[in-house]
Amino acid sequence: MFRKLTAIEPVSLVPQAEQELHSLAQEVVLFEDVPQDNDEIVRRIGDSDAVLLSYTSRIEREVIERCPNIRYIGMCCSLYSEESANVDIAFAREKGICVKGIRDYGDRGVVEYVLHELTGLLHGFDLPRLRAEAEEIYGLNVGMVGLGTSGRMVAQALQFLGANILYYCRAPKADAEAEGMRFTPLPELLRESDVVITCLNKNVLLLGEEEFRALGDGKILFNTSIGPGFDSEAMERWVRREGNWFFCDTAAAAGSVSEDFFELPRVVCRNVSAGRTRQAFILLSEKVLANIREFLNEK
Repeated sequence: MFRKLTAIEPVSLVPQAEQELHSLAQEVVLFEDVPQDNDEIVRRIGDSDAVLLSYTSRIEREVIERCPNIRYIGMCCSLYSEESANVDIAFAREKGICVKGIRDYGDRGVVEYVLHELTGLLHGFDLPRLRAEAEEIYGLNVGMVGLGTSGRMVAQALQFLGANILYYCRAPKADAEAEGMRFTPLPELLRESDVVITCLNKNVLLLGEEEFRALGDGKILFNTSIGPGFDSEAMERWVRREGNWFFCDTAAAAGSVSEDFFELPRVVCRNVSAGRTRQAFILLSEKVLANIREFLNEK
């Protein structure tokens, strides 16, 4: 059991999970707002030996140095790699601090988001219809840039509805090929696809000026990544050309764009995270608690 566990900001645990924290620590402190700077983070952590945070704050080297009692940091958000994490995991390891994160908890909502927006555009439901006649997903060439868990789920849903799936990632995936998806070099994928969907890890930028030239016009681009998977200036120049559409669920997924970007007629941003659903919060809570129990059992 921890002596003191502190969540330095809202971490999206369901009420039952918050209650269960009290069986894992002698004292539990849950802050309900996001700290503004490192000094405030250090103040909130104090003498805690366990810390929870979400994706809206960072625990940097300075914070770890100033909070010597920490022995566990739980990320209540996606951890894909040390480089993209909002915790200095390498320095934490040097200090003997265990850092655990989660992943694959909000993917179903992302699938539903893509289906909603794409059918809306093709049929004219809640959006201007893409072409004169309503169209189905059937027969569309869809290029998946990244084929992790959420990318695979999106691809499978679209393939079920008759789309042809091309994908690009670090290396061909035998199981994807067995399902009829086709590994395609990025320039070729961009040229051949009617719809391109980027599903990349945070801070992975694959599309620049050259790639947007290959993509061409009359295309649809979705970004379902946490941040932009492209050079934002190049993307904005592309979407300002006639016939190009850009979809993202939150403004952060577009990156650094002009003030009027989200007012453009072919830019659709609902500004609601597609993965933040009731079911996702339940799954997030289960995974956060499982990580804590695993750490305590090992100790």
